[in-house]
Amino acid sequence: MASRKNTLLPLIVFLLSKLLIVEATTINSTDADLNKGCIEEERKALLEFKHGLKDPSDRLSSWVGADCCKWRGVDCNNQTGNVIKIDLRNNGDFSRLGGEISDSLLDLKHLNYLDLSFNHFQGIPVPDFLGSFKRLKYLNLSNAVFGGVIPPHLGNLSRLNYLDLNGDVYYYVPLMRVSNLNWLSGLSSLKYLDLGRVNLSEATTTWMQTVNLLPSLLQLHLAQCELSDFPPYSNPFGPIPQFGVGNLCHLANLDLSHNDIESQGIELVNGLSTCSNNSLELLNLGHNQFGGGLPDSLGNFKNLKSLDFGNNNFVGSFPNSIQRLTNLESLGLSENSISGPIPTWIGNFLRMKRIDLSFNRMNGTIPESIGQLTELTQLYLDSNSWEGVISEIHFSNLTNLERFSLHLSPKNQSLHFQVRPGWILPFNLKYIDVSNCHVYPKFPTWLRSQKRLKKITLRNVGISDTIPKGFWKMDIWWLDLSKNQLHGKLPLWFNVAWLFLGNNLFSGPIPLKIGKLLSLKVLDVSSNLLNGCIPSSINKLKDLYVINLSNNHLSGKIPKNWNGLDELQVLDLSKNELSGGIPSSMCSISSLSSLKLSDNNLSGELSSSLQNCTGLYFLDLGNNRFSGEMPKWIGKRMTPLGQLRLRGNLLTGDIPEKLCWLSYLHILDLALNNLSGFIPQCLGNLTTLTFVTLLPTYVVDPLLHHPYWKQMELVMKGRHMEVERLLPIVNLIDLSSNNLWGEIPDGITDLLTLGTLNLS
Repeated sequence: MASRKNTLLPLIVFLLSKLLIVEATTINSTDADLNKGCIEEERKALLEFKHGLKDPSDRLSSWVGADCCKWRGVDCNNQTGNVIKIDLRNNGDFSRLGGEISDSLLDLKHLNYLDLSFNHFQGIPVPDFLGSFKRLKYLNLSNAVFGGVIPPHLGNLSRLNYLDLNGDVYYYVPLMRVSNLNWLSGLSSLKYLDLGRVNLSEATTTWMQTVNLLPSLLQLHLAQCELSDFPPYSNPFGPIPQFGVGNLCHLANLDLSHNDIESQGIELVNGLSTCSNNSLELLNLGHNQFGGGLPDSLGNFKNLKSLDFGNNNFVGSFPNSIQRLTNLESLGLSENSISGPIPTWIGNFLRMKRIDLSFNRMNGTIPESIGQLTELTQLYLDSNSWEGVISEIHFSNLTNLERFSLHLSPKNQSLHFQVRPGWILPFNLKYIDVSNCHVYPKFPTWLRSQKRLKKITLRNVGISDTIPKGFWKMDIWWLDLSKNQLHGKLPLWFNVAWLFLGNNLFSGPIPLKIGKLLSLKVLDVSSNLLNGCIPSSINKLKDLYVINLSNNHLSGKIPKNWNGLDELQVLDLSKNELSGGIPSSMCSISSLSSLKLSDNNLSGELSSSLQNCTGLYFLDLGNNRFSGEMPKWIGKRMTPLGQLRLRGNLLTGDIPEKLCWLSYLHILDLALNNLSGFIPQCLGNLTTLTFVTLLPTYVVDPLLHHPYWKQMELVMKGRHMEVERLLPIVNLIDLSSNNLWGEIPDGITDLLTLGTLNLS
């Protein structure tokens, strides 16, 4: 018996070991299947695709070796090894891919995800063959500079859930277009559609009917698509679309912003508001042509979190129905003509994070109930006619506030910003703009508690004080304290990029260490009491594009070395006591477009100093002591010149006929010199003075609020006028108080838009 046991035991051990080997082999085999390498045919297809691309930063350097499933941006099915995903979205870490998209991708039969967004394909059309990927669920070609007609073949992608063809943000004109949107009807699984910046003008009357055929659509983004007309409306029970809103009732996000849709389009809002299963959370109709009153139907969108009707033509007051939107987190109604006060029930929006009511016609007092919005991070109340007081109570519970803007019109200063200088703020701001209202005359020391503050504007708020030295140490990149009564030495902030201290009472010299403000882009210390010389260290500020030192008591010569200021566009040293000539290096700045040196004691001839200033549009050297003849080459070398003022100098000789070559010239002021000879007959050929010029929407960068580089003192109808915002549309020729003779050129009468002509 014992021998039998001894015989069986080795046999059992042997069988168990065999079983473990088999199990281990099975497990290893399963693991191998789960991590199977890519299929050779698909690897070759990817390499051919790579070969057609331009890859300047070698993003696809990992695309080598046998296993393409390990390549950057490629995912495979773990069991079959088939390529199922290509994600080559550029997140800014590399240069953008370009080139051609090879149809070798068709060998990727199981591809369900393709993202080529934020690359640069130089306007090539979206390939037709992309419509052949039957398994594709995700397609993102946004911001990749595709062009031409979007292929209707994309309508074959019946499994597609996500389609983003948003045009490139860097191009103002859409590069892609459609002849119609009928192909959309084949995308029966689509949940997300973005055709932003695609020209849909040929489908403007049918797009809604087509989109309404998509049963699963949840998000629709058609921003900046050149939509204007709207589908016809006809319904005996109300003006809703004759085809009904149907599937549009399922939408959670609707963005039709930046189009030209007029007031009839508001009926879409009314129609959607009747949906029994309304689920809309985002509604953006901003930057259109909607007019009339805000619709009462807005109150029916109980799930709405974001509402943007900004930049339209809405009038009237807040409809009370809006107070029913208790889930609202963002309200944008800026740049309309909404009137009346802010309703007190604004404080009931306990989830509100952002309010923008700027640039309307609202008035009255700002309700204290706004201080109940504990989740609020951004509050913009600019350019309205507020009155009364805004106090600490308005901010008492705004513990999350990050951005606050109250930039009012200088014509209406009925609002008092009453907070104590030592007020302890309950929040931590990043951005504050309080302009053209009354603030406590002492410098607001409460700003020093704001450790995250990067942008400060306290413009024309009546501060009459010195700036505390502790405030100089704040790490800010934008500071505007202009139009106050600040005094003392000129303070400097070493990390600041935009510095506006104009129209104050700062005195003493400009600090020599100003050359250490290496981040500076805009320097405006105009209209103060500064004296001494302009520091030569200013040429170390390589990123400067605006310098305004005008209207001070600066003396001495203009620094000689201006080399290296390659970004400088605007230089204003006018109304000082500077002497000497214009340094030749000043005209080595190719970017310089505006040069204003008027009302100084500058002298010398113009020929040698200005001949390299070939990019100027604005040149004002008036009221100096420049002598000699006007340069004969001025019309040949300064072809962009539009505004030329040499008034009040000692110039002699003829008026050069080549001035007539300046096709953009609309202001020519040569009065009060010693010019002689005939008036050039060709002055009647100044083409800019023969047609109407419209005033630009913004004469300057709207963020700056400083049109100082577009100021010129002109004599019109015998009155000296400082012209600012209207300067682009002023047309003037003033040759008075010289020694000219002969006949007035016949062509002068052809200058139909010439507003002022003075030949006395």
